[in-house]
Amino acid sequence: MKKTDLTKFKLPDTPGVYIFEDAQGQKIYIGKATSLKQRVRSYFDPDLINTRGVKIVTMVNSASSLSFIETNSSLEALILESKLIKQHNPYFNTKEKDDKSFYGVVITQEKFPRVLLMRLRDIEKKIPTGKQQALFGPFTSGSSLKEALKIVRTFFPFRDTCEEGSKKPCFNYQLGLCPGVCAGLVSKEEYQKNINMIILFFEGKTKEVEKRLHEKMMTLASLEKFEEAAEVKRTLFSLKHIKDVSLIKDDIPKDGSLRIESYDIAHISGSSRVGVMVVVENGEPLKSDYKKFKLEESLVDDIAGYREMLTRRLNHTEWPLPDLFVIDGGIAQKNIAEAILKQRGIATPVITVVKDEAHKPKDLLGSSILAKKYKKDIVLSNAEAHRFAISYHKNIRSKKMFL
Repeated sequence: MKKTDLTKFKLPDTPGVYIFEDAQGQKIYIGKATSLKQRVRSYFDPDLINTRGVKIVTMVNSASSLSFIETNSSLEALILESKLIKQHNPYFNTKEKDDKSFYGVVITQEKFPRVLLMRLRDIEKKIPTGKQQALFGPFTSGSSLKEALKIVRTFFPFRDTCEEGSKKPCFNYQLGLCPGVCAGLVSKEEYQKNINMIILFFEGKTKEVEKRLHEKMMTLASLEKFEEAAEVKRTLFSLKHIKDVSLIKDDIPKDGSLRIESYDIAHISGSSRVGVMVVVENGEPLKSDYKKFKLEESLVDDIAGYREMLTRRLNHTEWPLPDLFVIDGGIAQKNIAEAILKQRGIATPVITVVKDEAHKPKDLLGSSILAKKYKKDIVLSNAEAHRFAISYHKNIRSKKMFL
């Protein structure tokens, strides 16, 4: 996707959620923003590769279209983003880690339910499904979710750590953040009304929340409970005018781990031709993900070998895609790899390692920025692929000798 494409989208300077889609219409990344216009434009900064890294550049290059949904506040954008990520599971939102390491909000199934922020992977261990009244997530940022809960809690006070029946008001009660469960100052029925409001809010049903608050205000006024009605009115006003810019400080994810797939071919005069794929992640070989390929003996050159190997590799959609493909060879090898990736609609960059007469790396062809930034990992992956390919080739040859 090009920066010039942005002009046709007419992005507003308001909070909301933006969605990048690929050529097949698949949602590949969903993000939130305080200003949709400014946030999306930041993806097309010329220095993006240095400030954000190869993953984000790959995502932008993979995108063919963009859509967005405006919200009334950044808080609503945060909640909508979580809902859409759970619904669509976009590749670039979840590729860096298992969504179980993301955060969630769990509401317990108790007389006076607790509202807790926890990692999703911990929730089932500590609060089994049968003891959950509601669960919301994944949320990609724990700090943003913590800020969101602080805002929600000012509207609808809840219990988190205080103990029912302790008779002594907790610290949060003194701050107006707990309705007094600890001191027996709120009934089960009234407290559940707050919980119901929180559930509606995290379901993204803010209009329903506002409707119920308005009805409550009018009922209290009709009963001449004017002070209580005025308190509900203040809550309703605050809910419609949330000042929550701090929730979304920096939405574009920075590089975490870098995953490289490196390929090499080994043979003697075309016989016992084999290919290998090795994986280097965070600068370390990930041997559990190494793959071997027996290649057709009739192949006339390494170009045909790479075509066969990459085609077979990409048929394995269950294997995670890397952030960078590294091929042993020159411009011809680079061109065939990029052509195969393009056929599959994959925008992951390719770098080839050119060797000298002593078979030592002398040049890296491809993005000069990537080559400079990740040279150490690229050279490591190429050397590891060469070692693995030679080892596999010798093994195949030795087996043939005894046939």
